[in-house]
Amino acid sequence: MSEAAARRATGRAMTSPVNWALLGLVIERPSYGHELYQRFQRVYAGVLPLSGESHVYAALNALEGRGLIAEIPGSRSGRQPKPRYQATQSGLDDYIAWLVAEVDAERRRQELWVRQLAIFANNPSTALDVLGRFERMYLKGAGRVGDRPGGSGVGSRDELIERLVGEHQRNVDGARIKWLGSARDAFEARAEAARDDAARP
Repeated sequence: MSEAAARRATGRAMTSPVNWALLGLVIERPSYGHELYQRFQRVYAGVLPLSGESHVYAALNALEGRGLIAEIPGSRSGRQPKPRYQATQSGLDDYIAWLVAEVDAERRRQELWVRQLAIFANNPSTALDVLGRFERMYLKGAGRVGDRPGGSGVGSRDELIERLVGEHQRNVDGARIKWLGSARDAFEARAEAARDDAARP
């Protein structure tokens, strides 16, 4: 059963970013639970928290229940049987659809933040304080990203990930810093206009 079919049947879309991230790892390479836990920690450490290895098994149950992954037949053989999972076609299709939808959702979240900041249009000093705090926090986070390896992306998968994340973050950081300057200018102009109005007899 695809995510779309599960949504129709239960009325609920899968919203857990951990579940989606684990589905992506299974799409990348069929795996069993403990291996997925280790891969998750390596790929998403510091970006997406995982409460523990049991979180992986709960997510696998949810993904299997939605028909997004399936146990590979015969994978429970041996002294310590470990069921291995692979993505179904529905899992692949729904993951791609979710990935594309996340870009639009992120754009809407950013627009919402800007609209919420604009609530302080009549109180520009508060808006400037918020922007100052945001800028300090943002630059601190941007400093943690640091320089990521360059190259053609032909190297290892991990090198490709680091290169793409670094390039994306540098582009986003540049645009965000430019926007911060523009927003600060706009609120400073409003603050100056308000001071001028207050000074008029």
